[in-house]
Amino acid sequence: MKKIIFATVIVAVTGIVSCTKQQFADHYINPKTVGTTTIEKQFAGFIAADLDYVMYKYWNYFVVLQNTALPWSQAVGVNNIPARYVPGAAAVSDRWSNFYNFLAQYKELLNVYNKSTDEEKAAKKIYVTLATIHFYDQSQKVVDLHGDIPWSAAGLLSTNKGDVGASYAKYDKASDIYTKMLDDLKGFAEELNTVSLSAPVAATLKSQDFINQGDITLWKKYCNSLRIKLLMRASGVAAFQARANTEIASILNNPSSYPVVTSNDDKIAIEVYNASSGVNNGTATGQSAAFYTGLIGWGGGDIPSKQLIDYMKANTDPRLSLMFQPGANAGGNYAGLDPSLPSNTQADLANGGTLSRYNFTNISQNINIPGMLINAAETYFYISEYYLNNGNDAAAKTAYENGVKISIDYYAFLSGGTVSNVLKTAYLASPGVIWLGANAAKLNLIATQKWINYSVLQPLENWAEVRRLKLPALTFTADNTNAQKMPPSRWQYPTNEQTYNAENYAAVKDNDKITTKIFWDVK
Repeated sequence: MKKIIFATVIVAVTGIVSCTKQQFADHYINPKTVGTTTIEKQFAGFIAADLDYVMYKYWNYFVVLQNTALPWSQAVGVNNIPARYVPGAAAVSDRWSNFYNFLAQYKELLNVYNKSTDEEKAAKKIYVTLATIHFYDQSQKVVDLHGDIPWSAAGLLSTNKGDVGASYAKYDKASDIYTKMLDDLKGFAEELNTVSLSAPVAATLKSQDFINQGDITLWKKYCNSLRIKLLMRASGVAAFQARANTEIASILNNPSSYPVVTSNDDKIAIEVYNASSGVNNGTATGQSAAFYTGLIGWGGGDIPSKQLIDYMKANTDPRLSLMFQPGANAGGNYAGLDPSLPSNTQADLANGGTLSRYNFTNISQNINIPGMLINAAETYFYISEYYLNNGNDAAAKTAYENGVKISIDYYAFLSGGTVSNVLKTAYLASPGVIWLGANAAKLNLIATQKWINYSVLQPLENWAEVRRLKLPALTFTADNTNAQKMPPSRWQYPTNEQTYNAENYAAVKDNDKITTKIFWDVK
């Protein structure tokens, strides 16, 4: 909460796609002079505020993800060191601070918008609508990590005219946040079908929007695909089940009114147009692979899990060579890290060069990977689960197979190549992949393919789905050196909440345990 109250306001400049980080920094302003900003610039500055957690950056992967979501979803192997199932203080506080800086930019956009003339509000309402869709996407990730969070009343120091005492924020219940987001997103889906922008507003939006470049159709797809994800994430909760079934049916039965992401061409992502700009996956200049150095960490952090590699090998997955490369001394064989081995044995294997790595060229050292927000494959997998739950096996199978094929195509795209339809069809006929069996087996197929697709590119979504479905079933070795012997259910709040937001923290203190489940975690 310290960061909520004292957050600086970012103002971005036109043509932000080509701006460097220094240019971003040059346009920071003091909150006391926030009246000099504009709706358009605040919108772009808001998007810029969480770039390091959308793109594939060193700090996020090295400090935040390497010892949390990545091994706990077994997108990478679990290194059996002490305290491996306890979220580190640096990881928790850093991501929390970044989100609340981001949240403050969003609230400042609302503040600037609300101070505008009625004429300007009418013309530029689109900026608030689009910003809120993206804000809700990122809010969901933080709710899924912590549960209840300061949200509706957070980030209002500027709105409260510098009154610090009035700006300490209460915690909103996680389920209430989901409800509010779903209510608003449903309204935005209708609003975007009727929006009409003037030529000047449309032109400026295109230059400030470096998610979808002002393309309203893509924003519709972002909105509706996000709705499906949130509805399915909460669908196991009794209070959300009817809503999930009704609203997803409405979306899928009216594709012209409620389009979703259905191809890699309309993925929702932040593209890297210039590796030397502020929007990249490298260092400040974009010329070296910060993703690679963050992912490997102290060494070996980019080694996949044994279960992941074994499954892909057993079924001749076309993505295997696209996503991974054999170890330097592996003789061309793909192998993952076994979580059942002692840590010293694991270290010897990692240092021996017999274990696979995430593909350097296509993934970890590819500074042009788009910062993924929502892709077609994950949307199809959520849709498949929805149809499976509602007894429409044929539609569930079609969505599942579409998700698999599009995931293969995406990883092929990252390599600059393609995979033939013959190979994709053969893969879908593999014994461990083919759509057969009871519903429980089919749900495991969906979950496993989603797990592969998310991999290290969307680790927070990966860990959330592993927790929600308990699929694919992952094996971990107990950490008998620590009270937390298995992966946690959530992250605790950063310690500075107890200092800077003590009164409000007191209301959630009793549930601030890593064993407390997020509200949607009901299996």
